[in-house]
This record gives sequence, C-alpha cells and structure tokens, in this order.
Amino acid sequence: MPEPKPFWKSKRLDEMTTAEWESLCDGCGRCCLHKLRDEDTEEVIFTNVACRLLDTETCICVDYARRQRKVPDCVRLTPRTLPEIDWLPPSCGYRRLQEGRDLAWWHPLVSGRPETVHEAGISARGRIIGEREAGPLEHHVVDWPGRAPRAIGKPATPSTPPTLRKLRKRVTGPGA
Repeated sequence: MPEPKPFWKSKRLDEMTTAEWESLCDGCGRCCLHKLRDEDTEEVIFTNVACRLLDTETCICVDYARRQRKVPDCVRLTPRTLPEIDWLPPSCGYRRLQEGRDLAWWHPLVSGRPETVHEAGISARGRIIGEREAGPLEHHVVDWPGRAPRAIGKPATPSTPPTLRKLRKRVTGPGA
C-alpha cells in the first residue's frame, strides 16, 4: 500500500486545519522584520529590525497568542489574505505552496527538525536587531530578507542595500 501524501501535498491551503496551517511556518523570522514601502513606487524595502515580540535568537514570537493586541499592525496571515501580501520571503512555506512549489528540504515538516531552517542559513538568526535597540528603520535597510538564499547551509552575504527614496509607511510581518 502506498504511503499517504503529506497534507501540504494533498490539500489546498484553504482546506487545511488550523494546526496544519500553523505548521507551514518554518520559523525563519524573516516575515517579522520591519519593512518600509517606497512612497512613489510602492516597492517593499526590507530592514534587519525585528518586531519587539520576535526573539532574535530563536526567531519565535514570544507572545504569539496575543501578538495582535500587543502589535496592532501585525498582519494575520490566512489563506484568504495570503495573495494580497507581497513581502513574504521567497523561502516562505506559505508562499512556496501558494506558488505551486513544494516545501524545501530544510522546512521542519520535511526535515522533521525545527533547527534545519537555522542550519541551512534560511532564518534571520544572527542577522537581526531588536526594534528597541535599532533606532530609525531607515538606518537598517537590507535586501536579504526578500531574496532567495544563495547558498543552502551558509547565511547569505548581505549586499548593498537599495537607495533610500521617499518612505511613507512601515509594513510589519504577519503572524501566521
């Protein structure tokens, strides 16, 4: 008898249970970094500044259940809101499945270990600063959160950040 397909290969995103949906988060922390949006072009500009609820070592929200009360602009990611969110990293499990791709080998559902996202260099661990220590977001512009990782197993090398233009608002990360 053939082995059953994992739920993420056999269900649409909107058919998943809450527990299945939540497990699609790989724990990388990239979506919980503050983002800015260019006033003229609407381009998303990434920073390496973490939401105050993100533990910068574990890349886990320290108060996930009450995150939206504590951070009112925290975006709630759902199957319905997913298509509207243009700033999820290309490595994100939600985005990958929405785009018809499979989960990567380092995703905890595939590897069976939550640490593989960090070991593969996908997570924000070691590359971020807390918002209380950061100062102005404009001083922390980076592009790695919005790029696919270049080398699995090694953290991506930061490149030159985009030129700052008129920035009008913060865009925050979702809670799954």
